[in-house]
Amino acid sequence: MVEKINWDEVPEEQVNPSMKRKMVYGDQVMVAKMQFKDGFEVPLHHHENEQVTQVLSGTIRFWFGENGEKEMDLHAGDLVVIPGNLPHRALMIGDVEEIDTFAPPRADWIDGTDDYLKK
Repeated sequence: MVEKINWDEVPEEQVNPSMKRKMVYGDQVMVAKMQFKDGFEVPLHHHENEQVTQVLSGTIRFWFGENGEKEMDLHAGDLVVIPGNLPHRALMIGDVEEIDTFAPPRADWIDGTDDYLKK
């Protein structure tokens, strides 16, 4: 069944003291709206899921590759498509609000086994 969803009505999860997220997902795709505090670091990780990151406010500095070979800053309005299984890490510069879209949905986020973010 198709239903209308408003972000204000989606439950918010406090993942750690510096990260909050809201998630909406179906069988094939997941959209997550997140807020991060300045200085939060997403550790190096990879996943099978293709990821599109869209920055709404603040700046995210990404490093891509096992050794961070490619560095990229994303500002408000910028997007990046991250292929599945590409190692990446990120640093929040200023408070950041962003939206990530994943295909397929992140099972580890749904079942709560995303320990790399909860430390």
